[in-house]
Amino acid sequence: MTTTLKDPRPTPKAGVLDIEAYVPGKEHAPGVAKVHKLSSNETPLGASRHAIEAYGAAAERLEIYPDGQATALKKAIAEMHGLNAGNILCGNGSDELLGLLCQTYLAPGDEAIYTEHGFMVYKIYIMAAGATPVVAKEKTEQAHVDSILAAVTPRTRIVFLANPNNPTGTYVPFEEVRRLHAGLPKNVLLVLDAAYAEYVRRNDYEAGVELVSNFENVVMTRTFSKIHGLAGLRIGWMFAPAHVIDAVNRIRGPFNMNSAAIAAGAAAIRDRAHVDAAVAFNEKWLPWLTEQLTALGLRITPSVGNFLLVHFPDDPAKSAEMADPYLTSKGYILRRVGGYGFPNALRLTIGSEEANRGVVAALSEFLK
Repeated sequence: MTTTLKDPRPTPKAGVLDIEAYVPGKEHAPGVAKVHKLSSNETPLGASRHAIEAYGAAAERLEIYPDGQATALKKAIAEMHGLNAGNILCGNGSDELLGLLCQTYLAPGDEAIYTEHGFMVYKIYIMAAGATPVVAKEKTEQAHVDSILAAVTPRTRIVFLANPNNPTGTYVPFEEVRRLHAGLPKNVLLVLDAAYAEYVRRNDYEAGVELVSNFENVVMTRTFSKIHGLAGLRIGWMFAPAHVIDAVNRIRGPFNMNSAAIAAGAAAIRDRAHVDAAVAFNEKWLPWLTEQLTALGLRITPSVGNFLLVHFPDDPAKSAEMADPYLTSKGYILRRVGGYGFPNALRLTIGSEEANRGVVAALSEFLK
């Protein structure tokens, strides 16, 4: 869209109004006394007490600009993961970093690939950069390496792989990720979005550190919003080759992270006991919920994250569309995932014991 002298008001550049805005899950259940929000994959354990204390201490210096390099946070991440701090870049959630990668490496005429049920933000950022989004079909609700490779053209510049994926909870074994990387041209950037990596307990999984360490065209992104319980502070980081860090730094905002986030994030990642407790909690309730919901006759996509994709019967009276308002009326807010290609499913976050037992009971009543 080009502005002319006849335009009555400023108009967005071409392509912006073609983007479908991201729609988050609902948060409220009006008229319900107690609400269990199971729609955003937030941890029921909350944040580390050390992170909360660090956040409070940061309030004493709010008049001071934050460290534009997030040095303390990068140092903590590097120590806990055994990485070089120079290969780490922090951002206002991993979402910001994904967007910066698109702005850095995509231009009109370029293409970027993501999988059929991948994070909707990929498409938004690809289009915002003026590039063309390309969808690779999944197989049994899992990213399929051969489909991704078949979608690569001379115009491909980025491949996004959420591993594990949201909302399915499925993952790609590391040998398959290796095969994907080996099949990509060297000028194509492979972005491994490992937002749920801490929850995975599979011997054939690796978040991406090894590939980033050995190749020039791989980036791994991570978040503090999930297992660390800091979603409200918006903290993300990426591990990338030095040339990628240098390029993205050139367009990154000078103070893209606030002081409280830097301090709380550094404290959170060092609190291994809190992370271990979150993993143990998830390891207990993920299989329990899977078993209980399967026993009700619902199909569950096998998940390695902190959430389940719950598929409902074809019966219109027992569909996801009918289940959603019923569960909300009982105080259980789940995530509609029609936009991800699952019109008859809901995504259920692993919640507190009370929430987990309650949502099973509510679903049992609904299905009756």
